[in-house]
Amino acid sequence: MTLDPLLREIRACTLCADALPHGPRPVLQASESSRILIAGQAPGRRVHESGVPFQDPSGDRLRDWLGISEADFYDPALIAIVPMGFCFPGTGSSGDKPPRKECAPAWRERVLDELSGVRLTIVLGAHAQRYHLPGTTSLTDAVARWRDFWPELLPLPHPSPRNQAWFKKHPWFIDEVLPVLKERVAQLTAARSD
Repeated sequence: MTLDPLLREIRACTLCADALPHGPRPVLQASESSRILIAGQAPGRRVHESGVPFQDPSGDRLRDWLGISEADFYDPALIAIVPMGFCFPGTGSSGDKPPRKECAPAWRERVLDELSGVRLTIVLGAHAQRYHLPGTTSLTDAVARWRDFWPELLPLPHPSPRNQAWFKKHPWFIDEVLPVLKERVAQLTAARSD
């Protein structure tokens, strides 16, 4: 199966419609030529409303971390955005609920198999980390060991404003990891026509 029919199938998915408080609205972005894969959690409420991935404060911070413009970020030939859950799972007591468990088994491998152009996978947050880095003990440990996975994969904390305390507690992340990430993204952006 080529990617376009698969993306249409995913965008029409109603697999867990009864469990979604706001109904299904799968949000993702991908192309066979995507150079960078952003593996996140699930869309938030604002993204559910707009249908545009990372069109929220987390996206603003993520684009800053990557050092790219909105135009580049929303270019599927450069960036694939494939969260663990494609629909907004609703709000819990301390933020958004985890991604629905039905989504990844139904779709994830099928999408990833079509992304042959990916040269860097950015793993955002603990939910994506458990899938892409099984056996890592904690998000902080995985991010601290980022060199073990580099340059094919990079675990990052979620760029949510709710994680401000984590960023303040771990200043090495901004000083050590982000400059290397920006340099790699610039290389992949420049090389996308290769």
